[in-house]
Amino acid sequence: MNCRARGQIMAIDSLRLHFFFSCFFSLFKVVPSALQGSIPFYDCSDIGNYTTNSTYQTNLRTLLSILPSQPNEDNFRFYYLSFGQFQDKVNVIAFCRGDIAADACRSCVRASAHNISEVCPREKEAFEYVDDCQLRYSNKTLFGVVENEPTVYYTHPQFVSSSDGIQFNSEVERLLKRLRIRAASADSKFATGKATVNSQTIYALTQCSPGLSKQQCDDCLAMAIGEIRNCCLGNIGGTVLRPSCNFRFNPYMFYTPTADTLPPESSPPPVSPPPREGKHHKKSAVIIVISVVITTILIISSCIFLRARKTRRKPKNVNEIRLAESLQFDLGIIRIATDDFSDANKLGQGGFGVVYKGRLFNGQDVAVKRLSRDSGQGNREFENEILLVAKLQHRNLVRLLGFCLEGNERLLIYEFVPNGSLDHFIFDPIKRAQLDWETRYKITRGIARGILYLHEDSQLRIIHRDLKASNILLDEEMSPKISDFGMARLFAMDQTQGETSTIIGTYGYMAPEYAMHGHFSIKSDVFSFGVLLLEIISGRKNICFRNGKQVENLMSFAWRNWEEGTIANLIDPYLKDGSTSKIQRLIHIGLLCIQKNITQRPTMASVIIMLHSSSRHLQMPSPPAYPPPATIDSNMATEINWIVNRSSDQCGSSEMSINDVSISELYPR
Repeated sequence: MNCRARGQIMAIDSLRLHFFFSCFFSLFKVVPSALQGSIPFYDCSDIGNYTTNSTYQTNLRTLLSILPSQPNEDNFRFYYLSFGQFQDKVNVIAFCRGDIAADACRSCVRASAHNISEVCPREKEAFEYVDDCQLRYSNKTLFGVVENEPTVYYTHPQFVSSSDGIQFNSEVERLLKRLRIRAASADSKFATGKATVNSQTIYALTQCSPGLSKQQCDDCLAMAIGEIRNCCLGNIGGTVLRPSCNFRFNPYMFYTPTADTLPPESSPPPVSPPPREGKHHKKSAVIIVISVVITTILIISSCIFLRARKTRRKPKNVNEIRLAESLQFDLGIIRIATDDFSDANKLGQGGFGVVYKGRLFNGQDVAVKRLSRDSGQGNREFENEILLVAKLQHRNLVRLLGFCLEGNERLLIYEFVPNGSLDHFIFDPIKRAQLDWETRYKITRGIARGILYLHEDSQLRIIHRDLKASNILLDEEMSPKISDFGMARLFAMDQTQGETSTIIGTYGYMAPEYAMHGHFSIKSDVFSFGVLLLEIISGRKNICFRNGKQVENLMSFAWRNWEEGTIANLIDPYLKDGSTSKIQRLIHIGLLCIQKNITQRPTMASVIIMLHSSSRHLQMPSPPAYPPPATIDSNMATEINWIVNRSSDQCGSSEMSINDVSISELYPR
């Protein structure tokens, strides 16, 4: 973790020496736990400074002075205050360890409030951790928000013997996972417990900021526990600390048992005798003392080095990969959740593999996407999909909960969406009766909002590239959630288009510039949305079909009826309850989205406005991208046949995919 603390170097009193230790150890992201409890950690953010005697400084000083006397009414170990307006608004949050008494907690918060203003004298955001409490202030909202940076590691200098290592590590992870579930469900967001391995007792605690929800706490601790492999697996003690949650384990009792202490499980049978007393312990003590002395000698020079240059940040992609790794599930847990991938739990199957329903130990239902071994997706592509989806947070996008990558198994674990995919409703002659006009309009707007988020509101511009009815899932309220980001591409916000030599997607939904030349942009997704919109209104798939003697697809059928003024032929009979003018307006919008000229297609921002404003004037559409199949010239037919690898019959009776596997390409080539 980068040491970003700033401030004038003063005389080395006890506080400044604390800062030196924090500065040095945070540079290497590892602190011997023998020092834990005596050396606080400070992180003075570099997001910006406030000026002396400014309103922000006055507000901050006011909050820090009154904070120790303002605990939460429901939890005396939790403090949260906010004061000021706009850019001068300050938010302060603090909480104590769940076993700390009220007086000790108040004293810890008071000392932290004083110390943090000394160590970070002008920063707009700062974070402090000591053994009994932690405090953070910022001009950003803090309550109910998960913050994962900075991350700090503390490690015990002693390692587990090689013969005991595997069992010890397994028990530590098992204990922490139990405590994670316990802490997330507790009002205090705190849990402690112990386990025994080969006569060695392990004590551990997990804690979240009390302002977090059960799900937020569980997610935060899951990511923190995922960091154990990077810091302290194999050590007999360690800590991973984040602003919103932390965990700690040691071979000695370091907490006071409370109501949230988890009863120990049955101890496993010992496989080796416990270590002897005497010389071994003396030797360990000598090793600890020597390590402390050596690191102390290096402190002054290390902090001078930090002042001489700005600490270099880790590459963004490395942090992203570590974020993804922190979401990893054990294969054994997923096998139990899905009843070993039984057919009874199968939700669906495609070229990528099979999706199963599962239930985790905490009772949460999940959807497990098990990629087939011959799907063509490598580990790099698999990691890319994780990196992308894990960052997306929107009500109309399916949320990724985690993944599993063990041996030949590659699994993605998503939130379970109970009503399945849109195609199971819209193309089913019986089920589509459940989709009245209001429901279909609601689904259309939700899909549009989800795509707009990908194009404009997420951190990077994201092109989905595989929008289709089977990738739209419906929750219990029939609200849509876009899924399957295996083929998505990331753009910089100022980038307008990209290209690829690998054409992968579903025929009928692909824009022609992508299908024939590999060019894609946000307008490619707009085209797919237009096709999807016509399918929602008509209840028909966009495939070739015979209309009397004429051969058509959905786009050409819609265009012909638009020109002939018989657009009612396109409307699903089940939509008789809907407003004809509104339904025709949606068809009009769909035709605008599938225009051949890419510059004439609207953006999703414009589509949202069109959907919500019936008074907004719509331009007249031009012909769709693909002409009716019966009029395709020989050159174009040859090119399309080569792309989609279809038979000589241009009109198949089912949806044809060029390649139905999930492949991610995060960075444009």
